[in-house]
Amino acid sequence: MTVGSVLAALGAALDDAGIQWMVAGSVASSTWGEVRSTQDIDLVVVATRTALVQLCQALPPERWYADVDMAIDAARRQSMFNIIDLETGWKVDVILRKGRPFSAAEFARRRRVEVDGVEVWVASPEDVILAKLEWAKSTGSERQARDARGIVAVQGDALDEAWLRRWAKELGVETELASVFRDAGRTEHR
Repeated sequence: MTVGSVLAALGAALDDAGIQWMVAGSVASSTWGEVRSTQDIDLVVVATRTALVQLCQALPPERWYADVDMAIDAARRQSMFNIIDLETGWKVDVILRKGRPFSAAEFARRRRVEVDGVEVWVASPEDVILAKLEWAKSTGSERQARDARGIVAVQGDALDEAWLRRWAKELGVETELASVFRDAGRTEHR
C-alpha cells in the first residue's frame, strides 16, 4: 500500500471529523523537492479534543491503531500522538498545530496538491524549508538540511524568497537558510 492510499483513507476520516490538516515533514519535502524514502507521515492538524476523539473512534480498529487517551493528552498539551496503519505499517504522527504566528501562517498557506495520486493539503515549499531548517538547527540533523536543499534545488526561482527571508529572521535560521541556498548552488535574491 502506498502513501497515497494511506493519506486517502486517513484524510477522509479527518475530513469527516471536521479536522483541518496538512501533510508536513519528509512526505512534504519529497513532494516539493528530492524524493527520499520514509515510513512515517507527519500531519499537522487544527482540531478540538472532541474532534480527535471522534477521529480515533471512527477508525476501524482492525486496520488502525489510534489510542483515544493519547489523542486527548495531545490535545491537552498541544503536542502529538500516533496513528498506525496496521495493514501497511505506516506510522502517522498527528501534530497539533502550534499557537505561534509562523505556525498559523504556515497552515494558512497550505496547498491542495497531488501526492501519490491523491489530492491532499501540503505545507508550502517555503514553509517546509523553514520547518526543516528549524528542526536541523535544534537537532543537528543533516537529513533535515538535505531535505531543505533538495526543495531549493527543485523549486528554484518559484520560491518566494521574501517570505523565506522574513520568517528565517523571525525563526532564527537566517544563517541556515543562506547555507542551504549556497549548498544548492544558488544565491538568494535581495
